[in-house]
Amino acid sequence: MSPNPFLLWRKNMKTTTDVTVLKHLMVLNLDVSIWSARKKLTPSDFGGVELPPEELASLGSKKICNPENLRIFGTLKSRAVNLLDRTGVRFIGGWGISQKMADQVVKELQVIHDEFMTAKDNFLNTYDQTILDWINQHPDWKNIIGNSIVGADYVRSRMGFKWQLFQLAAPKKKFIHDGLKKEVSKLGHTLYGEIARAAEDAWKKCYSGKDKVSHKAISPLKSIYEKLNGLSFVEPNAAPIADLLRIAFDKIPTRGFITGADLLMLQGVLALLRDPDSLVEHGKSIINGKTPSDILQSLTKDNDSRCPVLESSIDLSEPIPNNEITEQSIDSFGLW
Repeated sequence: MSPNPFLLWRKNMKTTTDVTVLKHLMVLNLDVSIWSARKKLTPSDFGGVELPPEELASLGSKKICNPENLRIFGTLKSRAVNLLDRTGVRFIGGWGISQKMADQVVKELQVIHDEFMTAKDNFLNTYDQTILDWINQHPDWKNIIGNSIVGADYVRSRMGFKWQLFQLAAPKKKFIHDGLKKEVSKLGHTLYGEIARAAEDAWKKCYSGKDKVSHKAISPLKSIYEKLNGLSFVEPNAAPIADLLRIAFDKIPTRGFITGADLLMLQGVLALLRDPDSLVEHGKSIINGKTPSDILQSLTKDNDSRCPVLESSIDLSEPIPNNEITEQSIDSFGLW
């Protein structure tokens, strides 16, 4: 089995983020609780049936409510996590986000929160009938369900959607705990690891083995661009790679399928993003004077032999969206 390139990168790459980035970083902790609607099975649920001793086997759980009625809450939580993964980087149990993005992130979280609370109210308003319907669907097991039913107030206390947004202020240098410095120093590694996983996912879903794709396939690359651009202060090589992505988008025709050299260029960009070592090295080369256009041209040449395309294509017939990307000036904040 070949070694995992991401694990090798984590071991070998010397990328360290300085604790001064805390001046520009907000930390967001997401706290979403969802009632499980499950209770542990007990021996009494099986009447006089002889069961194995506990050291040999343990009983599972029973569902006291239809899981479909609770699916919306898991969906909304996933939306919130996806939002934070797209805009932030995992940090001390939550997400680190740019101060500049904090207001927008909170606004989007508020929308999800409001949907969650509306769904919670709707669920609780019909809670008794929902439980009764579930029992009627399983009449042979009504006693097992019935002896575990809880009241609506209990369920209400087990469902919530909230978050805490705060900023860490580094104390005087001599008091900075090594644990905090260590967590901050890993931010660059974490960011590039998350970019690599997002690029790998985009490659498998949209680009692998394709000889043409629609503009919908650019969406995951735009999400990566926004993330790198918003967190460019975390590590110096993020800004030039974000710039490279923006220039790549500008080279793509605004209409029709993406094929030929344009597709090879995007495949090459994804190959770069999937490899944190390559991402860092190309970022350094741009900082040292190489132009993003030169790198894009070299990626196309390299990709021509490295990533052969197959005869299949991705069938995406949706209307072509506006390919415009917002160019933002990227400030180094004096970190490089």
